[in-house]
Amino acid sequence: MCRLLLVKSDTEFAIADQLARFAHIAKNNKEFQGHGWGCAYRGNGSWRHYKSIVPIWDDDFSRFGASKLLLAHARSAFKDEGIVVENNMPFYDSRHVFIFNGELRGVKIAEQGRIGAEKIFNFIKRFDHGSMIEALHRGTDLIRKRTKYVRAMNIIMADDQRAYLASIFNEDPDYFTLHYSQDGGRLIVASDPLPGEERWGEIANGTVRELP
Repeated sequence: MCRLLLVKSDTEFAIADQLARFAHIAKNNKEFQGHGWGCAYRGNGSWRHYKSIVPIWDDDFSRFGASKLLLAHARSAFKDEGIVVENNMPFYDSRHVFIFNGELRGVKIAEQGRIGAEKIFNFIKRFDHGSMIEALHRGTDLIRKRTKYVRAMNIIMADDQRAYLASIFNEDPDYFTLHYSQDGGRLIVASDPLPGEERWGEIANGTVRELP
């Protein structure tokens, strides 16, 4: 399974600093997280995207500047298959960025996408009629009803102003529980606590919400 990161701040932060800490938890994880990685961040009023097939801990973060909003994803490919950069997240369109960690068994949704995570992204967007949080509620609810077994379904999405989260799992809470740290105007959500942050809380299983 993969690792997720969101950093959302009222003031700019150095992207490289956050990615270095994220790379640490990916490299030292109990599962291999080295099937490539990607990130999306806001810069000069627009989204910037980067994807690489190399493990995140082997990449050069000096290419990145500062931002107020960052999403990053370190990939652990299911059954070690489909290891090409096109399958790396974040997935995105002109408005939204999407990262996913989990496994659905026996899911029955008719949707386009190269891999399951991209199909989930496109499926959720079907229900966006002006409110992405309502779409996330509706989409994840239907996916649960149309899936034999949801091992885990952790989702973080963002647009240019807001971020959204869903965390749903049925096993291995030590691995699938998302963690958060909030200090003043900065919020970090990550699959594991990042080094250098002292206070971390846990996001409750079953949470679907807009983030502050």
